[in-house]
Amino acid sequence: MKTRLLYWMHKVFKWPYDRVVALLLLVIPFAGCTDHAEKERKVFRYNEYTGIASLDPAFAKNQSTMWPAHQLFNTLVEIDDSLNIKPSLATRWEVSEDKRTYTFYLRSDVLFHDNPVFPGSKGRNMTAADVVFSLNRIIDPGVASPGAWIFNGKVDPREPFTAVNDTVFRLKLLQPYQPILGILSMQYCSVVAREAVQQFGVDFRSHPVGTGPFQFVAWEEGQGLVFKKNPNYFERDSAGNRLPYIDGIKISFKESRATEFLLLRQGNLDFINELDPSFKDEVLTKKGVLKKAWEGKLVLKTQPYLNIEYLGILVDSANEIVRSSPLRFKKVRQAINYGFDRRKMILYLRNSLGTPAESGFVPKGLPSFNDSLVKGYHYDPAKAIALLKEAGFPGGKGLPVIRLLTISMYADFANFIAKQLEAVGMRIQVEVVQKALLFEMTANSRAAFFRGGWIADYPDAENYLSVFYSKNPAPPNYTRYKNARFDAIFEAAIKETNDSLRYILYRQADQLAINDAPVVPLWYDKVIQLVQPNIKGYQPNALNLLELRRVQILDR
Repeated sequence: MKTRLLYWMHKVFKWPYDRVVALLLLVIPFAGCTDHAEKERKVFRYNEYTGIASLDPAFAKNQSTMWPAHQLFNTLVEIDDSLNIKPSLATRWEVSEDKRTYTFYLRSDVLFHDNPVFPGSKGRNMTAADVVFSLNRIIDPGVASPGAWIFNGKVDPREPFTAVNDTVFRLKLLQPYQPILGILSMQYCSVVAREAVQQFGVDFRSHPVGTGPFQFVAWEEGQGLVFKKNPNYFERDSAGNRLPYIDGIKISFKESRATEFLLLRQGNLDFINELDPSFKDEVLTKKGVLKKAWEGKLVLKTQPYLNIEYLGILVDSANEIVRSSPLRFKKVRQAINYGFDRRKMILYLRNSLGTPAESGFVPKGLPSFNDSLVKGYHYDPAKAIALLKEAGFPGGKGLPVIRLLTISMYADFANFIAKQLEAVGMRIQVEVVQKALLFEMTANSRAAFFRGGWIADYPDAENYLSVFYSKNPAPPNYTRYKNARFDAIFEAAIKETNDSLRYILYRQADQLAINDAPVVPLWYDKVIQLVQPNIKGYQPNALNLLELRRVQILDR
């Protein structure tokens, strides 16, 4: 059947055989027409219900685009399971005495994927010039990468990136900036083939050529995306076996989470990320473990996740919205923080998957996190009532209705908080809006009280505390928080090269912001994934970056 279909599609539609084969790889396993060879192929299957906008790493601004970029490309350095920086394309690096120049020594055995953009369609060696080209793309206004901010005010604008020779790359900073290695681990900083970028232009988004463990095969937008194993990938395991182990990756684009879960139950997906509230209680107990009926059928994977869910409060005193809002008073903001039970909320609405955020804004999982040193808010209705009285609203008298904007996924949490705050004298009106509208309103300071979340771009507390740095626009400073003392501590921290001293400064800054309460921390997140039992060697990580290099698929 497969051979006849391939011939028919080739003759009728005049498609090249390689495209036809790729499409068959997408369609046939779901159509029930598989042969022995198809069953033997070890292809990891997942669904991206939000869709994928681009395969160009310069546009890898969210999880849906970061995951495929991580399969296709490499960066100079990467993050290990313990959130430490480790070599990738670079074998080692040196830092100058003034902490402003970083010199990276590159591997000499890295090849770009075989592709017609190269002579003879054979991938050539990656060199330092490719690193320069790739990083310059990020800051090129003509590219308009959403990642341009990562180097703003950090690298020397005169000569930020230099290829000393084929295997030595140099980066120059304006001033010491300790998190720079974390920045370089981001998917934005992936090394791309300049020949492919120059040939395809903006269409590089669908014609990616990198050095990663998998390479592009075909993409039918809205239908499916296929990668195959890169046979020339440079990494090997401890036994000398070339990575990756599996033959390929297949991504579907079913928009319904219910359909996604059904495909997992039927064995047509190998894992799903996150659990939709509609079937969370079917699968998990309130303690966050699999119910008996699912044991042996699926494997639950959890991991502390560098993500904090919170409510943001606009505090820009020059904004008319703030001048007429009771949220302009710090004690009212603190009363909100004391006025609801985070622990009960996580137990009943999250099935215990998450840690109540009773410390600072920097989440659990980062090395600088210390909930015994950074004190946040816990449930204390008496304290909330006392603070409202001190703010001039005894028993909530004279306090107008406060409008809380959220998206549908978090409506249950907003309603829970509103109900508990009502008991201390605060009336909260929950309004559900579209995600795009909420982003537009928060980015333009038109939302006084709103739901927010912050996922780490790299594992350093600086990434979270930048949310409160007054010199930052929105994003990331959606609350327009401004505190000169905070800014001074933050600036000192990012220049400090001693980790222990930097962590002390981070905690001081975090405590200062939490005391001022421009945010209401809700919970420190967890990665929550369901995986088929025959998937071996897969482990989630704190950045929730899909890592498949060492995954094995046993017979289904």
